[in-house]
Amino acid sequence: MQLQPNADADRGQVGIGTLIIFIALVLVAAVAAGVLVNTAGLLQSQAEDTGSDAQSEVSNQIDVVSATGVASDGTDGVETIELVVKKSPGSEPIDLSQATIEYTSDSASSTLTSLSTSDVSGTSGSVLEQNSDRIKITIDVNSIESGDLAAGEEATLEIVDQSGASTIYGVNVPDVLTGKSYVRV
Repeated sequence: MQLQPNADADRGQVGIGTLIIFIALVLVAAVAAGVLVNTAGLLQSQAEDTGSDAQSEVSNQIDVVSATGVASDGTDGVETIELVVKKSPGSEPIDLSQATIEYTSDSASSTLTSLSTSDVSGTSGSVLEQNSDRIKITIDVNSIESGDLAAGEEATLEIVDQSGASTIYGVNVPDVLTGKSYVRV
């Protein structure tokens, strides 16, 4: 008589090995899932921060309602620029005391940090809270240009508010200023 190997014993050993491999795969999958969930949470947080920053930069805009140049007597140039500004619809309140203006022309460049403002519409202080609020910003061109902004010249004003949103406004002095005290720029 010949002895035959026990087939049932071999099956048990294969089953235990398969079970160990299966448990190892489940553990690896669980660790990988944990890393993915953690990464997804981090990415969501960064996306929310980026979205709110982008929204404040897009929505917190300053609109220039009008720009007037005050012509100096006896010369063909503008000595001060007066901007009447409001906040754009949907903007948060904008504090102009924390805003800056980057003035750039062909002959001069300057960053104005303390703006000279005055109320136009009954606004108290330098904060634009309502869409109907208007504040006048006065820019002394003489102190920047070492003289007037001459007839036919232009300058660029970049207004940056407290949230970092910027508004660019171009100023063009008319070619003829003779006899005019105020000109639209």
